[in-house]
Amino acid sequence: MKDIFRKEDLKRKPEGFSSFRSRLHEIIFESETREGRLFDILLMVMIIMSIATLMLETVPSYYAKYREVFLILEWTFTIFFTIEYFLRIYTVYSPRYYMTSFFGLVDLFSILPSYLTLLVPGMHSLMIIRALRLMRIFRIFKLDSFIDQGNLILNALMESRKKIMVFTIFILIMVCIFGCVMYLVERDVNENFDSIPRSMYWAIVTITTVGYGDISPSTPLGQFIATIIMLMGYVIIAVPTGIVTSSLMQNKKTALYNISCPNCAQDGHDKEAKYCDRCGFPLYDPE
Repeated sequence: MKDIFRKEDLKRKPEGFSSFRSRLHEIIFESETREGRLFDILLMVMIIMSIATLMLETVPSYYAKYREVFLILEWTFTIFFTIEYFLRIYTVYSPRYYMTSFFGLVDLFSILPSYLTLLVPGMHSLMIIRALRLMRIFRIFKLDSFIDQGNLILNALMESRKKIMVFTIFILIMVCIFGCVMYLVERDVNENFDSIPRSMYWAIVTITTVGYGDISPSTPLGQFIATIIMLMGYVIIAVPTGIVTSSLMQNKKTALYNISCPNCAQDGHDKEAKYCDRCGFPLYDPE
């Protein structure tokens, strides 16, 4: 099995898929060619500029002075991303897989706010979701090791989800208990502990070691209980860290190859993979 895929291995496509669409697919979804790399860099520049424009637009003095400029830029970026989104649908072998994928949904939601603004004013602020598209930078600049490490952490979190869920339930039970206790101890002398939900809020802030300081016990018994909760908080922090670390140590690191599936546009596959791990489409010709 070869560790490096050849470009000619990716030419397996359904009947009726023209060479023009294949060429566009290579430019839009791959960064191996000069044109594909230039397209990706242009895309990154447009995303960064659109995010910067959105941020500057929220400054009252800038908005009052350059309102028309912001409007023109906003729709310029929206039209560009709309054309790019439909080109991705046009050039992928299976549009349904791309449209329901993570990046497909991000691409869609990054253009919807502009159009929704025509119906509901103020929705354009949701365009900040375009920042998620910057995650493509890992593929563009071939930062495979970062993708690999990210998948390793995600796998560890998925494997630890049951333990983390049990730990979270335990913390919620402790918060309920300490919240009720502090309410009984402080309610007659401290107006801040006027209800159990508010006391539970204090317990959450304290046990997580955040410590806003907006609510604090005033009685000696309440302060003693608070001290115990604070010390418990430092111990509790180590529990989820240990759970995830254990899974990381047990996880076997899987090397990923930065290749985009021609059918659903899924990025990142095992070097020995013959088929896409999302849609099952052949990644290359087996011969």
